[in-house]
Amino acid sequence: MASLTATSLSNAKRIVIKIGSALLVDRKTGDLRRPWLIAIAEDIAELRARGADVVLVSSGSIALGRGILGLPMSELPLEQSQAAAAAGQISLARAWQEALAPHGLTTAQVLVTLEDSADRRRYLNSRATLSTLLGFGAVPIVNENDTVATDEIRYGDNDRLAAQVAATVGADLLVLLSDVDGLYTGNPNTDPTAQHIEAVDKITPEIEAMAGDAGSGLSKGGMKTKVLAAKAATASGCAMAITHGAEAHPLRRLAEGARATWFTPQLDPHAARKRWIAAMKPQGVLTIDAGACEALAKGKSLLPAGLAKVEGRFGRGDPITIQSESGETLGQGLCRYTASEATQIAGRQSSEIEAILGYPGRAVLIHRDDMAV
Repeated sequence: MASLTATSLSNAKRIVIKIGSALLVDRKTGDLRRPWLIAIAEDIAELRARGADVVLVSSGSIALGRGILGLPMSELPLEQSQAAAAAGQISLARAWQEALAPHGLTTAQVLVTLEDSADRRRYLNSRATLSTLLGFGAVPIVNENDTVATDEIRYGDNDRLAAQVAATVGADLLVLLSDVDGLYTGNPNTDPTAQHIEAVDKITPEIEAMAGDAGSGLSKGGMKTKVLAAKAATASGCAMAITHGAEAHPLRRLAEGARATWFTPQLDPHAARKRWIAAMKPQGVLTIDAGACEALAKGKSLLPAGLAKVEGRFGRGDPITIQSESGETLGQGLCRYTASEATQIAGRQSSEIEAILGYPGRAVLIHRDDMAV
């Protein structure tokens, strides 16, 4: 595929932007870098004004919490890190809200752990929440839930989290704002012969070997984590850019051609997601009537009214085979109801779901975005 350029930022319809602690928080004082925050808020407003969806993956809660609780800038024990996250997350969310509100932008806080992507039900719930927020025109501020996350359930760095968020929301571009302007053939701080790499069409072992492991200052991730994030993002159909973010208006500068390394997606996001769903092992079968078959052929979602029969034992978010009443396999999708719930609402109108189940439910059984037909 052809190498990307800065025009990708101008053309992207859904953008995930990862912002590290070192950009948001002054390393020496522990204070928020408000002028920088105000400037990037203007950049985000410009992207939203042209119709792009924006999701921010923002570090900074622990870094801000250190100052609030009077903790040292050195490595903290887990309990103190979690306490700092709890104190700092309030300030972080408020800072973003205050920066974006003057532009008429609504913010929403979304805290996740690694379990939320590993568990299909939680994954679907996270995806639905983020999609709904974007539908309302909000700017979700995503961060790892450091208050409860332990080493076993941590993403470990927000580069990895940002790649997962990009895949979850079907983003076509992920931007990692860093303290370097991209990938080099070596460490530019120690190797004077290191050359900047403008574009990477495929992440090879040689490309991975060029990345170092060291993080900087308050941040946890180094170039190694960014290349691994690129590997995950591009596999899900999302382009990615690594660029210097410390100066004011980093997104505007990127759109104007600032130095960066661009990673080419291997598939488009829609095709990548469909391939992922189709590859799952189905946990049950939904047999649908002729009307529902016709609706699916037109690209519509599967509603309870079109469901004729339910087979198997499955939970919310599990992959399910969809077939016609003649037994023809039509595709596969992630069901938003358990087998028991699906059986109860089969053939019924979506408006009847609450009366049947005793609680409000989603209007569709399988959304078209969660279906490979």
